[in-house]
Amino acid sequence: MKASDLFVKALEAEGVEYVFGIPGEENLDLLDSLRKSKIKLILTRHEQAAGFMAATYGRLTGKAGVCLSTLGPGATNLVTAAAFAQLGAMPMLMITGQKPIKSSKQGQFQIVDVVDMMRPLTKFTHQMVSGDNVPSRVREVFRRIEDERPGAGHLDFPEDIAKEKSNEKVIPRSRVRRPIAEEKSIRHAVEMIKGARHPLLLIGAGANRKLTSKMLRRFIDKTGIPFISTQMGKGVVDERDPLFLGNAALSSDDFVHRAIAKADVIINVGHDIVEKPPFFMEGGGVSVIHINFLSAIVDPVYFPQVEVVGDIANSLWQICERLERQSSWDFSYFLRVRKLVEEHITECADDPRFPLSPPRIVSDVQGVMPSDGIIALDNGMYKIWFARNYKAHQPNTVILDNALASMGAGLPSAMAAHLVFPKRRVMAICGDGGFLMNSQELETAVRLDMNLVILIMRDDAYGMIKWKQDAMKFTPFGLDFGNPDFVTYAKSYGAHGHRVKRADDLRRLLKKCQAHRGVHVIDVPVDYSENDRLLGSEIKARCRRLDRRARK
Repeated sequence: MKASDLFVKALEAEGVEYVFGIPGEENLDLLDSLRKSKIKLILTRHEQAAGFMAATYGRLTGKAGVCLSTLGPGATNLVTAAAFAQLGAMPMLMITGQKPIKSSKQGQFQIVDVVDMMRPLTKFTHQMVSGDNVPSRVREVFRRIEDERPGAGHLDFPEDIAKEKSNEKVIPRSRVRRPIAEEKSIRHAVEMIKGARHPLLLIGAGANRKLTSKMLRRFIDKTGIPFISTQMGKGVVDERDPLFLGNAALSSDDFVHRAIAKADVIINVGHDIVEKPPFFMEGGGVSVIHINFLSAIVDPVYFPQVEVVGDIANSLWQICERLERQSSWDFSYFLRVRKLVEEHITECADDPRFPLSPPRIVSDVQGVMPSDGIIALDNGMYKIWFARNYKAHQPNTVILDNALASMGAGLPSAMAAHLVFPKRRVMAICGDGGFLMNSQELETAVRLDMNLVILIMRDDAYGMIKWKQDAMKFTPFGLDFGNPDFVTYAKSYGAHGHRVKRADDLRRLLKKCQAHRGVHVIDVPVDYSENDRLLGSEIKARCRRLDRRARK
């Protein structure tokens, strides 16, 4: 058969449901093969958005998402998405077209070395040079990018290779069982936890990837050890749990960092070094148990003393079998920290100010989202507030990027979540800066008849950088901009536009939008002026009082 048909059959054998992207003339054979396939082509308006969608599909399913572009500028537009998937450990395959490699009469027109360009951003990159190699190369790239730690892969498929004939057969997927941790490492970890006075559980991104929530739930119920999460570990265990202390949304000086400082053993499950560190190790300080699929990548602030390497869920099960609640454990300080966190979150939940305060927005969104509802966050100041204040009830119900932290991913990620879970409530939460980086995908969402709510947090500036600029005592400069009328803008795409005019409008509008089909864009004026007080001086003052009481 034609190599492009063989390529598509290989994708089908891998379980591919969607291909996101923008074809070019170099992809026309592959496009025709897709036309005859059960795989759905999701035509987007920008390759970067296609990559974000493919990566988020990979994050939510554990199966590689696939995106497509032509050569040259189409391929270069995938670079940010490649980094997004690679740093965020999301399995994603990029397929790029290319001019004929055996004979071309167009010189260097649109030619860049895409394979070398993708090499530092992927786990595997390769240019197809023979139709007969299609089955093995497709099987290998999927094996690489879906294996722990997942990431991005790339295949360059020249148009003359796509036209070739081949008698090769598709290579089926093999069944793989992940290795389990060695018994001595389990025993060592159990002894360290038993000997602790203030053990603390930290849940990271790796625990979210493989959905280890069942065994973590068992571990917490059996031991009673309090837990915190990183931003990309949100929701692995229901955050309404009375032992949940909070999320490590800030780099330091939040309430949860007081709990971390009090801990003498940190049980670090699924830690991924790409996230902003939730704590900083020092020689002679806290002892850390690293429980993960792979051994720890050591850096100046992370060098665990004990490593339990293997399937996370199995490691937790083995530890649970050997560990009982210890009368010597003391969690009283941790529970006082939790009380402070809860007080701080609820105090500003009904703030009547307008423009709205971030805590009020988080509270209103929390109030309308069901337990299985999904919020997809772009990157900006509001991401800290949602990571900190929003309670995730289930794994991967808060989709955020704390690895590359790229702007522009919020809307495409929400769209991918809608495709994976069409019956669940999905909301994109974007800043005005990040939204406009991929706002053209409103047309894609409307064309696909999606049901989405898109919240635009409008402050007419790059708010997070403005906050940092002010904190570092620089003169305000270069961060303010104008915006379109977002209501009119949404309507021009065939979406529904709404504007919040009073503090009480938001929750009412959210309920209204969720009750009606279609794509809804809500313009929400936001006031970040209280960031320094709420996230700085106020927390520090309360923590000082906490420490004084603890010393008495």
